[in-house]
Amino acid sequence: MKELAGRLTALDPDAGAAVRVIAYFDRLTEHRAGLEALVRGAAVLAGCPARLSDAGRRVRLRVETDGRRRDTEQPPDPDWPSAALSPDGAPALWLERAGPPNVVDAVILERAAAAIRLVLDRTRGRAPSAHADDPALVETLLDATAPEQIRLHAAGRLGLDPAAPAHAVAPLGGPPRVLAASALRAPVPVEGRLPASEDSARARPAAADNGSAGLALPSGRVGVGPAVPVLELPGSWAAARTALRFTADGTPYSPGPRVVYADELGGIGLLAELVVPGAEPPPDVRALEAAVADAPWMLTTLHAVASTASLRAAAVEVSVHHSTLQDRLGHAEALLGWPVRTPQGRLRLQLALTMRHLGRT
Repeated sequence: MKELAGRLTALDPDAGAAVRVIAYFDRLTEHRAGLEALVRGAAVLAGCPARLSDAGRRVRLRVETDGRRRDTEQPPDPDWPSAALSPDGAPALWLERAGPPNVVDAVILERAAAAIRLVLDRTRGRAPSAHADDPALVETLLDATAPEQIRLHAAGRLGLDPAAPAHAVAPLGGPPRVLAASALRAPVPVEGRLPASEDSARARPAAADNGSAGLALPSGRVGVGPAVPVLELPGSWAAARTALRFTADGTPYSPGPRVVYADELGGIGLLAELVVPGAEPPPDVRALEAAVADAPWMLTTLHAVASTASLRAAAVEVSVHHSTLQDRLGHAEALLGWPVRTPQGRLRLQLALTMRHLGRT
């Protein structure tokens, strides 16, 4: 398809672009993308906001060209290019631009509408779903604007018990997931680690069963929302995305837990609202950056001191003798400008490390 699009582009740019649009929505459909992903695709490809509004199925969402969802109560302009979801239906998908649609706009609307119709039939009751982890069903379940009856229907399709609590799960770079609370082991203490930290070994499912309830946590960095009744999963999803910001790669360059549970963050979670990625870092973070740049062992050593219960545990964590750790910390304190071996200094170090991490995620 890519080669065909390239050849067609040489002959007719519009024809080549249309083929790429068809291939794009075919891939989304193949991967069972949800409504928001499809409307986002229409907005990005068309270069203007796209809006879906189906009063009959009580779904309404709007995505702008930067990929962000920004719903509105304003009605769509009847002059915008639009498409119906059924041959005799009313317009339900719009591209927010003036004038008649060009060739590419028409293809975007036709392919997006067809894909959206399949998702609505699958997730809102007109066609059965055999997929236990359908991304579109998960998206519906996590959408606070979807009616309760629709979300309960999605939960049933996913094999979730409406009366049992479940977690929303946010993997880095992956689609959202929902897991039954019974599928995860209860957190257990790990000697010398902060309570907010989790590693993948502690997050395996207790036992395999059917549907989403039996799926394991995804690999890699994962934020886990609190266990809540299924109708409260949109809130768990928001918390899971916050928890994801506190995860790390678990490498010397990005030390920290790969899995973080939102309900274990406590007050530390408030830092996520205060630290904006890419913004000017506060003085303690700038001092930390300077110290980290001074020695390759600095970041892992300071992280060990901040995340373990004692200096001896920290020395074990970074595989150095206790006296070597003391020498390193003396050097680090001189660069940072504050002690890290006192309770107050250690707290200051923990905050600086956390803010540095949040500023990069």
